[in-house]
Order: sequence, then structure tokens, then C-alpha cells
Amino acid sequence: MGKTGEPIRFVQHALYRILDANLDRARESLRVLEDWCRFGLNQTGLTEECKNLRQELAQWHHWRLRAARDTPNDPGTQLTHANEAQRDDIHHVLLANLCRLQESLRVLEEYGKVYDPAMGAACKQMRYRAYTLESQLMHCQRRQQLQSTLLYLVTAPHEQLFDVVEAALKGGITLVQYRDKDAEDTTRLQRAEKLCYLCHRYDALLIINDRIDLALAVDADGVHLGQQDLSVALARQLLGSQKLIGRSTHCLEDLQRALAEGADYIGVGPVYETPTKAGRAAAGLGYVRDAAEQATIPWFAIGGIDLTNLEQVLAAGAQRVSVVRAIMQAENPMLITQQLLSRLEQNQRNQSVR
Repeated sequence: MGKTGEPIRFVQHALYRILDANLDRARESLRVLEDWCRFGLNQTGLTEECKNLRQELAQWHHWRLRAARDTPNDPGTQLTHANEAQRDDIHHVLLANLCRLQESLRVLEEYGKVYDPAMGAACKQMRYRAYTLESQLMHCQRRQQLQSTLLYLVTAPHEQLFDVVEAALKGGITLVQYRDKDAEDTTRLQRAEKLCYLCHRYDALLIINDRIDLALAVDADGVHLGQQDLSVALARQLLGSQKLIGRSTHCLEDLQRALAEGADYIGVGPVYETPTKAGRAAAGLGYVRDAAEQATIPWFAIGGIDLTNLEQVLAAGAQRVSVVRAIMQAENPMLITQQLLSRLEQNQRNQSVR
């Protein structure tokens, strides 16, 4: 090593710089996440967890590490990537900062073992907590968007599928389900990929009908299951805790079973007979009234609903509706979407002042 001990001092100085930089990265990422949990989601628990992680990291950010900082001579300050210049939406902001947090904690864990084994152990546990935070935050983000959704578009096969969906998105749709029972799997995969990109570009959620494999393949926001499909519990096991799971219900017994299973939302209907559910008798407005009394999660009245009968559905107690033909077969899908949303929003305002 030599009498001066220069190699030791050099290694120590580099170690301190690495720890300082990654403590800064982790704490900055947590502040970004904390602010969204606080102001965007109004979630006390998630806000507290972000703050607690920040404070625990601060305890390791000793003045010795800060003193090793050399920003003017740091070559990394000049490096950037095109992907860092723009974020498409809040979802991508959150994902970027969650990844940054987890990567920084891994670095702190490994180099912390050299600096102080207790630091390495602490950062290892914080890294696991960051993974849990990601699952909770992303699920909460989707659930909040679901909670605020009043109009849900379920697609049907259409020659201009993407044009119709984009028109609805421009009209204000924030929840879309891709449903196509007859197309080949390769076609469905291609369409689901494009719809996922399209929906996320407009900050909307995409749900895949029935097919958990397709939802996973395109990283959709969840799946919608019929009464004959897999259980919600198995779907949750396959999809993970971050995704949304909806269930179709046709009677009060179905509704109660879906609540017990832990579905995130339910479809209630068909309210009126519809070719989408050929051969199935309408559940009627009576079931809508039952759902209004007993459902404890977001629910959407569905089945033959359009502007001509929407008032009856709202009068029965519905606040959210799903539509297929009303938009998919409309001459002007954006206008119809706006008209439906306007009436639903007015109904919501009326409900809130009662």
C-alpha cells in the first residue's frame, strides 16, 4: 500500500462518493413519490411510508459522505438519455422514480456492506419495502382512476376499431375494455398492444376481456372476467396485486360472490336485452336497484344502455355505466361520449348535494 496510504484513501473517497450519490438519488425519488401519494392519491399510509423511508435513509447520510461530493468534477453530470427528457404521464413518472429508488437501494446495500454492515442490512430491508411500496402505489393509482370513472367503453369488432376508441378517448373516456371473442390470438395480441399504447397515451386504463395471458403480454391494467371464467383469487395470483380485476354479475347472488372474492369492480346487467349477450335475459332495472343498495365497490350498469334510456338507469340508482354499441356504432363517437359523460357528471353533482 505504501507509507502514505494513498490507495486506501482513494478507495474510501470513491466509496463515500458512491454512497452519497445513491443516498441523494433514493431520497429524491422518495420525495417525488411521497408528493404524489400525498397530493395526488390522498393516501396517508403510503405518504407515511415514503416519509419513513426518507428519514431512515437520512440517518445514514453522514457529513463525511456529503464532504466527499465533487459535483464539478463528476463526469456523470454530463450524461443523459433521451428517455429522461420527457415523461408521457404520471404513471411513467411514478415508475421511473420507483425504479430509481430500487436501483439506488441495491447500490447502497452492496457498498454499504463495506462502509458499515448495518447499513447494508438496513438498505436490504428498505429495498424489499420499496418493492411493496410499488405494488401498493400502482394498485392504488389504478383503483383511484377506476373510482373516478363514470363511463366505461367495452369494444366490439369494428373495421375502424382504433379510430373509434381514440375518438372516445378524445371525448373523455378513461376506461376501455378490449373484447373480441372471435379474432385469432395473433390478431388479438396485436390489437391489444396498440390499444394499450393508445389508452395510456390518453391516460386511460385498458382492461382485457377474459384473457389473463393477453393482459400480461401487453401489460394492460387488468382483466374482466365472466361468471364462467377463472376465480378472482386465481386471476389475482397470476396477474399480481397491481392489476384490476372486474367480474360480470347478473343477479344479487353473483354480486355478493364477487364482493367476497375481492373483485375491484363489477358489471351489473344486462339491464336491457342486447346482442352482445345473445340469449341472456335482461336482469332489468330491479337488479340495478339491488346493486345500488348492496354494492360496496365501483359498479357499472351494462347492457343496451344509450342516451335514450340512460335516465331510467340513473333513476334506478346507477352512477356509472358501461356501453358498447352506443359508442362503437355511433356516427360521431367523440360527441356521443361527451354527451353521455355530461349527463353522468351532472347526475354525480346532483347526488353529491343531496
